[in-house]
Amino acid sequence: MGHTTPASRPAGHLFDPSTPPGGYTWWYADGLSRDGEYGFTLIAFIGSVFSPYYAWSGRRDPYNHCAINLALYGRNHCRWTMTERGRGDLQAEETRLAIGPSALTWQGDTLVIDVAEHGMPVPWPVRGQIRLTPRSFNTKLFNLDSAGAHTWQPIAPSADVELDFSHPGLSWRGDAYLDTNRGSSPLEETFRYWDWSRVQAEDGRAAILYNTAERSGAERSLSLMFAPDGSHTAFDPPPRTQLPSTPIFRIRRTTRSGTGSKVRLGRTLEDTPFYSRSIIESDVLGARAAGVHESFDGDRLAAPLVKLMLPFRMPRRPIQK
Repeated sequence: MGHTTPASRPAGHLFDPSTPPGGYTWWYADGLSRDGEYGFTLIAFIGSVFSPYYAWSGRRDPYNHCAINLALYGRNHCRWTMTERGRGDLQAEETRLAIGPSALTWQGDTLVIDVAEHGMPVPWPVRGQIRLTPRSFNTKLFNLDSAGAHTWQPIAPSADVELDFSHPGLSWRGDAYLDTNRGSSPLEETFRYWDWSRVQAEDGRAAILYNTAERSGAERSLSLMFAPDGSHTAFDPPPRTQLPSTPIFRIRRTTRSGTGSKVRLGRTLEDTPFYSRSIIESDVLGARAAGVHESFDGDRLAAPLVKLMLPFRMPRRPIQK
């Protein structure tokens, strides 16, 4: 897909760090190389929702539980890092968010992500830069639950990305996505399950499907089509499709992209005790398009045994005064 002229970044605090006790804020980006061989996801957390340390602390201080989670996917280049840090390692401004040695910075209309972390469980260095340039911006927030306690904003449904890393040696170009989520209570207290997916077509359109099931019994389904200029329209949710569960932890995967013959499940990128991340191909845009799919199991995350397993992948640095 060719590059388009990005729209001007809207005014406002794109890195608004305000997070209440018990709550969370995160910024999420993902990207896929144009040859389909490589990908990444990155999440910058304030009040890390998946952190056992935040849960065990009573979730009193979200700023004391921050992390950069980066996953690199591809042949011989897979890395995964998520080191939790305290409030002394957090610097938040309108156009820059730094957590420890890594930072996200708006430079004009490009989000520059500088990564300096160590992988887990093998502590290989992870060093490099991601440059994400939105093709358009969206400023609308959407409620994910019936009480409006959890919101989601797809900042850039469609973007260009350039990834260059020295450790591991990796460089590619592709298509990307950027959003932010915010909530005033733990995910697992509100949601039993959710699935989310986004696909991008060659003509610049992007479709995003977000389906949530609350503990109250309420269910919500967002089906949004974004045009290349950033405008969006809602459409009727397609029929639900059951995808194969993950092979190791048996996380169930569903989506809303028509019958099973119209969705192809590609690589499983993450198979964890409480969430999955996968590559899918869907015809929700009217033509076959590739994208990212995630499933989240709130019951699994709430289990004490799962929280005891998480420090293996999520170490915490001592608090920096």
